[in-house]
Amino acid sequence: MLIKGFIDTSFVDWDGKIVSTVFVPTCNFRCPFCFNHDLILHPGKYPDVPESAITDFIGRNRDFLDGVCITGGEPTISRRLGDFCKIVHSIGLKVKLDTNGSRPGVLSELVSDGLVDYVAMDIKAPPDGRAYGRAAGVRAERILDSVRESVDYLMGSGIDYEFRTTVVPSLHSERDIEEISKWIRGARTYVLQKFRPENAWRRSLRKLRSQGDGEMEKLVAIAGKYVGNAKWRGR
Repeated sequence: MLIKGFIDTSFVDWDGKIVSTVFVPTCNFRCPFCFNHDLILHPGKYPDVPESAITDFIGRNRDFLDGVCITGGEPTISRRLGDFCKIVHSIGLKVKLDTNGSRPGVLSELVSDGLVDYVAMDIKAPPDGRAYGRAAGVRAERILDSVRESVDYLMGSGIDYEFRTTVVPSLHSERDIEEISKWIRGARTYVLQKFRPENAWRRSLRKLRSQGDGEMEKLVAIAGKYVGNAKWRGR
């Protein structure tokens, strides 16, 4: 699998677990608030990380590590994602997958084959084509159908998962968070993430401020009316 970044030890990429995190290039979204945009637009700027270097490290540290987080970019675009997950499992570690939910067929195959143990799926906006397209940076008609399918699949799959939304001041209102929460009513976990303005893809967004803790608590209270385990990250 083509890998462009590797954090050997992370305490923040999977709640309650110690993991290694790998970054795959390219994405089919163009979210204006993305902070990994160079990985998407200019992956050639980054040297390839040999898969063997990663497997060697996690193999030597499997008694310390709980798993591997695969993020990006959009990992489900990678043709060898399943093969890499098999290798991680063969070493005795768990796999967390970060995804935008745009490839429900790949997602369901990975889950049904037992190749991932936890899925963190981004929900960019309420289930409205115009709003979703604005947040994802692409024409959203077909993509939104795929995202809906992934939401439905995860909620009925039995796998451990979370939905998450990066809350951007110029893109998301309190009403938007409520509409998303209604959409995923009864989900296992819904995480609201603070916006990181310093390296946003769209330069105009870099002038915005991140939300205060009080603002995030208010949004969590709104989400909590529909999702029992609602919380926020980004302290």
